[in-house]
Amino acid sequence: MTESARFDRGHTDDLMTFLAASPTPYHAVATAAERLEKAGFKQVAETDAWDGTSGGKYVLRGGAIVAWYVPEGAAPHTPFRIVGAHTDSPNLRVKPLPDSGAHGWRQVAVEIYGGPLLNSWLDRDLGIAGRLTLRDGSTRLVNVDRPLLRVPQLAIHLDRSVTADGLKLDKQRHMQPVWGLGRDVRDGDLIAFLEETAGIPAGEVTGWDLMTHSVEPPAYLGRDRELLAGPRMDNLLSVHAGTAALAAVASSSSQPASIPVLAAFDHEENGSQSDTGADGPLLGNVLERSVYARGGSFEDRARAFAGTVCLSSDTGHAVHPNYAERHDPTHHPRVNGGPILKVNVNNRYATDGSGRAEFTAACEAADVPFQSFVSNNSMPCGTTIGPITAARHGIKTVDIGVAILSMHSVRELCGADDPFLLAGALTSFLER
Repeated sequence: MTESARFDRGHTDDLMTFLAASPTPYHAVATAAERLEKAGFKQVAETDAWDGTSGGKYVLRGGAIVAWYVPEGAAPHTPFRIVGAHTDSPNLRVKPLPDSGAHGWRQVAVEIYGGPLLNSWLDRDLGIAGRLTLRDGSTRLVNVDRPLLRVPQLAIHLDRSVTADGLKLDKQRHMQPVWGLGRDVRDGDLIAFLEETAGIPAGEVTGWDLMTHSVEPPAYLGRDRELLAGPRMDNLLSVHAGTAALAAVASSSSQPASIPVLAAFDHEENGSQSDTGADGPLLGNVLERSVYARGGSFEDRARAFAGTVCLSSDTGHAVHPNYAERHDPTHHPRVNGGPILKVNVNNRYATDGSGRAEFTAACEAADVPFQSFVSNNSMPCGTTIGPITAARHGIKTVDIGVAILSMHSVRELCGADDPFLLAGALTSFLER
């Protein structure tokens, strides 16, 4: 790979488009599905009987997608090579009774999802997006991608203590956004507004899964534009790279030896315990049905799983120039240094020595540099879908990702070259 090819910004430009089009997990999987459709993939319904034909297929369930490509002549016991990721990000989500307000302000009642950096949501122009469920059970996506809401910060003149004690935010009292003026709060106003916006007849929406998002678009940053600032990179950066890698392998003239899979789950930020989360049955069901659709037995299923490897791709921590002491002193991942291999001996990450060898081989084949990450022993370590996937399915799993700053902020920061390098490593892994 030449230097000019290695640092191709076309992939990062496309990532910016993907981020902007995906304000919610529901939009993210719809965007990924649209891209896979262009690569020849076809959606299959979980309620239909599946056949064992070759080619690309995918399942959508809520904010999750599992897509796979069956090469010509694949045996029932052919192992899988999986890229795992998640579609959700910490944010502010709309409550069942959203219409609220006080003192002449109209507000939207929100609940805190996951672990956002709350201060990063203050004084941001926010849109609202998500999924609307109609009386007949059908769903519609909605996206108001313009300044609609704002969580206004208290002026320093009214709280001088922030200078000495720092900003302290109460999740219930201080994080409710305003979206207009009016002394009379009317139940149903927000949903009626969204019905009108989406072209849905009044009164047809009976359920909703709605969340706020910053309307500021992704952008290159820095003197030489070597950085990328944008929303939801944890973890749509990996979803985008995995989608691109799977499409590339499926479109290649050479057939992969294994069955490449993309599994992008919802609800990682709050524990993955849902029917669309990594701790649910979705991935196992899809893999097993693929084996059985090709005439396989339980023995074939066991053989396939025993040879399967999953790369759990999620963002990690780049060394912070202002807080270097918070990082391990000998492991300082840098942006634009290539993807990181995450290790934790207490199994917060699933990587072991054999997993490191798998990832090393994929990176070497793609001529992609990579780095190692471990947490400072004095700092609690986060976790990913990796250990869950390994334990639930008995699949060898390796935790990797891209090093970023401002994780869980409304606007995160990564190196502009790293998304391309990650995609290259994932493509190499899937085609091996």
